[in-house]
Amino acid sequence: MLQSLRIRNLALIEAVDMRFEPGLNVLTGETGAGKSILLDALAFALGWRGRAGMVRPGAERGEVEAVFGLDPGHAAEAVLEAAGITAEGELILRRTVSADGRATAFVNDRRVAAETLRMLADGLVEIHGQHDERGLLDPRGHRMLLDAFAGAEGLVAEVRTAWSALRAAEAALAAAQDAFAAAARDADYLRHAVAELDALDPQPGEEPELDARRRALQAAAQVGEDLAAAAGAFSPDGAEGVLLDALKRLEAATVRGGDALEEMLRAPMDAVTRALAELAEAERGLADCMAALDADPGELELVEERLFAIRGLARKHGVAPDDLPVLAVELRARLEALDAGEEAIGAREAERAAAEAHYRAVAGRLGEARRAAAARLDARMSEELPPLKLESARFVTEVADAEPGPEGMDQVTFTVATGRGLPPGPISRVASGGELSRLMLALKVCLTGRGEGLTIVFDEIDRGIGGATADAVGRRLSQLAETAQVLVVTHSPQVAARGAHHWLVGKTVDRSGVRTDILRLDARAREAEIARMLAGDTVTEEARAAARALMAG
Repeated sequence: MLQSLRIRNLALIEAVDMRFEPGLNVLTGETGAGKSILLDALAFALGWRGRAGMVRPGAERGEVEAVFGLDPGHAAEAVLEAAGITAEGELILRRTVSADGRATAFVNDRRVAAETLRMLADGLVEIHGQHDERGLLDPRGHRMLLDAFAGAEGLVAEVRTAWSALRAAEAALAAAQDAFAAAARDADYLRHAVAELDALDPQPGEEPELDARRRALQAAAQVGEDLAAAAGAFSPDGAEGVLLDALKRLEAATVRGGDALEEMLRAPMDAVTRALAELAEAERGLADCMAALDADPGELELVEERLFAIRGLARKHGVAPDDLPVLAVELRARLEALDAGEEAIGAREAERAAAEAHYRAVAGRLGEARRAAAARLDARMSEELPPLKLESARFVTEVADAEPGPEGMDQVTFTVATGRGLPPGPISRVASGGELSRLMLALKVCLTGRGEGLTIVFDEIDRGIGGATADAVGRRLSQLAETAQVLVVTHSPQVAARGAHHWLVGKTVDRSGVRTDILRLDARAREAEIARMLAGDTVTEEARAAARALMAG
């Protein structure tokens, strides 16, 4: 609900402070006094585009501040949360404009974009008159309004759930089809790769183990070569043969040289004999060492062959050697998906068909509820229009087929024909002048639940009517104000008399120039103002009596 409106230096307004109440609030005043400026100021605070030259002449800037009370769970809370703003039951919309036309917007003293104000305004205020492109004239909201009138919120929730399930089933089917198509494109590659990986059967951690074993075997082979070379030196073809030959020659020399030479050669011969014994001992030790190494040259070949095979396969698939087992699992799964792909697609198609059938069944029930509600709404509108001097008008709620979506398969449009024999068309294009506001009033009365927590503004709804018709407009405004805060700019005494709260808009001319002033009227002042509206400049006692009669209802 709009609690207050504060205006500074806009157009003819120097300073205005208004506090509004629930129920029907009426604003009256002579033509040209500035009533429309008030609505322009409110619309500007709600983020709508201002008019050129809005700032009062001589002022540096103009400012409008609108304060709203919010009930818990109000739709504006979602907009505030998205903007990171806390309301705590009160919402302050403030907008300033400089003399050069630059505007700045604030919500609870936090600077925001004008679009944020407009998003908040959708759940706060409907202005019918100068800003008819919003509110009930927006076709995007007609379906929601009809659903609320039909009490079909539960069915709408069912349709949304069924739509989500259908979309999920469609996504699952598409994923299965994509997986099958991708697998089918790579079928030959997958079969060859899986066979190659299965044949090699690489194990996690095998490559570093093979590499370590290869290095050990290579080291052992090198040691073996060194030991073999050493053993060759000890063989009969090596040192042993040389020593034996030397010993034989020494023995031969002792035979030919006699005892004296034998005595002299005994020590060298004993040394050679000992050397042969030591050489034999060394040869035995070396043989034991070579036996202990037990290096199989064939094993090194096998280890290198497997190691190089694993590394080569890893390079081929562009993965690390340790990732080959994981790759094998993935490729095998893709191959299995290919083999089972058609069966999986069949299952997903069945699920999607079931989800679609359920969605269409629920959406069909919602469509039936909407068409039934449309007939009831049209019937109620046919009762509301004649008292508002719209006897020839015909309101038609069109429910047409639409593309399936989260809110069903229907498109809802409020249309009207303003004359007999004329085809119905969009309200915003067909209705004009006072017709538009009265059509909105009738529609709002029929959709009275929509008014809860909303401020509804009608600008000169009484244009072109009077007498009993104006009285009917006043009565319906009063009825609407039972569930919504209503502000109405009016020239009709019948409408003004129905107001629970009354403001007089006047124009003052003094040395400082022309300005618009707002005065809240008490009961006696209301009587005088309504009498003026009845009689004109000269207020007679008869006019005062008529004013009292109107106010008494």
